[in-house]
Amino acid sequence: MIPLSNLLNKAGSLGFRIDEIMTGEHQFEPNQGPVGRLPFEFRVRWGATRLKEWIRPSSERFMTNDLEGEVTVGELCEKTPCKGRLELRYFKEHKIRYLFDFQCNGVDYHFEGEKVNIRPWNLLISHTTCYGVLTEKASGRVISRSVTHFRLRTLPAFLASFRLIY
Repeated sequence: MIPLSNLLNKAGSLGFRIDEIMTGEHQFEPNQGPVGRLPFEFRVRWGATRLKEWIRPSSERFMTNDLEGEVTVGELCEKTPCKGRLELRYFKEHKIRYLFDFQCNGVDYHFEGEKVNIRPWNLLISHTTCYGVLTEKASGRVISRSVTHFRLRTLPAFLASFRLIY
């Protein structure tokens, strides 16, 4: 537990971290891998190192979070380190974007996933479903498409992982 007086003194450098797990399936594009639905999962820790910048609308870091963790893409890689960012674009675009890169078998990949149509009345759907595209970074070629979910059974662990940092 961080004493309140310490928080007030460190407010300029106060941040947070939280752990999230998204699980689901992906399908390779034609001629990019085996046919059929395969597992896709990412376990990431995301957050902001400077909450003051994170909540200021004029900041370049407004509601943008650093992200790192591991990704499993069935028949491609398992528990491979990944790094990128998570963008909370609630106000203008009504979405959340996961952007991260990883390397597997000497090839660099880029993942871009979105939770879309975020509105107060559909949070159980919009905050739990992420539509993603995996590309080969050098060529931009689409390798696979995925749908992952934030499983509500993981909500207690998600909330318990929240940490203030300073």
